[in-house]
Amino acid sequence: MQFRFNILSFIFLSGIAFGLPIYRSRREVPQEHSHEQFLTAVRDSLNLNNPDEIADPVFALLGNAAAAKGAGKITDLDCLQQATADQAFTNAKEAGDVDGQVAALIYRALERNTGKVGLASAPCTSIQAVNPEIAAIQQHQDPASDNAASINKQIVLELAKQIAAVGGDPLQALQSGTFEPGDVNDPTAAGNTCDDADDKVGCIFTQNLLVPDATEDEITAAVSGGSGAGNGANTGSNAGAGDASGAGNNTDAGDVSSGSDGSNNDDSTSGGASNSTNTGDNSQDNNGGSTGNTGNSASGQNLQTFSGALGGATAPPVTAGGKGFIVNGSEFLNIGAALGRSCDVQHNQCANVANSQAGRSSGLTVGQCDQQNNACRAAATGAQN
Repeated sequence: MQFRFNILSFIFLSGIAFGLPIYRSRREVPQEHSHEQFLTAVRDSLNLNNPDEIADPVFALLGNAAAAKGAGKITDLDCLQQATADQAFTNAKEAGDVDGQVAALIYRALERNTGKVGLASAPCTSIQAVNPEIAAIQQHQDPASDNAASINKQIVLELAKQIAAVGGDPLQALQSGTFEPGDVNDPTAAGNTCDDADDKVGCIFTQNLLVPDATEDEITAAVSGGSGAGNGANTGSNAGAGDASGAGNNTDAGDVSSGSDGSNNDDSTSGGASNSTNTGDNSQDNNGGSTGNTGNSASGQNLQTFSGALGGATAPPVTAGGKGFIVNGSEFLNIGAALGRSCDVQHNQCANVANSQAGRSSGLTVGQCDQQNNACRAAATGAQN
């Protein structure tokens, strides 16, 4: 026993010396390894290019004190999970890795550890994600926290849209779910969790502990119906769970990888990229199937005419270029999809401001951002007529 004690002591002290995460007790939450397969996939993508020197994706799922040990250049620890997912998504997209993009999206939606049962984690408000697909998603909240069932359901529905947008199976969004609610009055703070780094799939799956946030029919309806499925997620203590509720309204959300109808996720890497009319593409969710490269606008001219700017956030420019139209570096075959994306990026930014301290002080609400998004989309529809 003495030898065992000395070895453990050595490991513990070495962990401190090298800044490794040391888990001293099993309070509610050690659960950062519950979805291990997604940590592994995000780690692989992040390691392709890691300019912020984030030590490992697991740190972002820890509480802030432990997360600080592996945050690299990210100073706002509430944004570490988003920053990790955003960089991993960028790397996977550049590599043409759809599975990697899906893993980054699911990772972004995973619940973070908090200090006690029923405590929601804070939103990221200081950093805007580079990828609108990542910006549209917030992390799951403790299932025992206020309005958790409603909040987490909206997160999953939005996640499903974004997974479909990059060519993945939207039903994978259900894999981001969390556990049964714990007892907020339990003095031991023992929740219904698991945490096993040696389970390569994830103990929440292998131990059958995951509680689905939505049904498969609800996922299908959200992806195929589009508009409004993410609206209303900004309720209770959750700040921004449904941000960019319209981001999934068109499933050309990241690139021109799909020329198929938005409800068909099997054509993620083929079809229609050079077809300028593309009347069957998923942009019909926004404009009833109107065709793509029909305009003769000069390259560089901003085709986004909506001028609303709540919270100082303007809709980013839409310009002709690439295989059709470009918004924030992403290409779209269809002007309607491009304008819709521009509106949704603005909605994300507006909602982030509304959820910040400055936004709350000014009286700006996410509901006002939603109304502005509707006006922006109406202007986009008018511009095509």
